[in-house]
Amino acid sequence: MIPVETVVTEKIHHIRGHKVILDRDLAELYEVETGQLKRAVRRNIERFPADFMFVLSKEENDSLRSQFGTFKRGQHSKYPPMAFTEQGIAMLSSVLNSQRAIQVNITIMRTFVQMRELLTTNKKFARKLNDIEKRLAEHDESFQIVFDAIKRLLTDDEKPKRKISF
Repeated sequence: MIPVETVVTEKIHHIRGHKVILDRDLAELYEVETGQLKRAVRRNIERFPADFMFVLSKEENDSLRSQFGTFKRGQHSKYPPMAFTEQGIAMLSSVLNSQRAIQVNITIMRTFVQMRELLTTNKKFARKLNDIEKRLAEHDESFQIVFDAIKRLLTDDEKPKRKISF
C-alpha cells in the first residue's frame, strides 16, 4: 500500500512559483466530481484570492497536458483547471463540508509541512557543505604555503652553497 502522503506529494505541481494542487486532483482526493468542487469555489469566490487559487492560462494548461500525454476525448474538462495553493486548500475545508474533506485537508497540510521540513533540512545540509568547502579552501592555501616552503628548502639544497671564509 502506498502511503497517503506519497499520493498527495505526487499531485503537487510547481506553477508560477507556487506549490499547487489542481482541481481535478483535489476532486479525486475528496471523492467528488471536479464540477462540484469548482461550483463550490465559484459560489464562495471571495474566499479564494489570487494567492489562494488561480486559473491556469492556456499555455500552462497545454504544458501540463503534454506532460501527462494524450487524453481521451471527453475525459477531461475543456475549461482550464484551477490551481490551489496550500492556503487555498485549507480554505476548501470551509467550503466542502464533509468528513472526507476534513480528513483529506489534514493529510494535505501534513504533506506540505513535511515538504517544508525536508527543504529546510536540505538547506541546512547545503550550508554545512559550503562551510566545509570554505574551510578546506583555507587549508588548501595553508598547505600550499607549506609546500612552497618545502620546495624552496629542497631547491636551496640543490644550489651550490657559497663558502663563507674568514
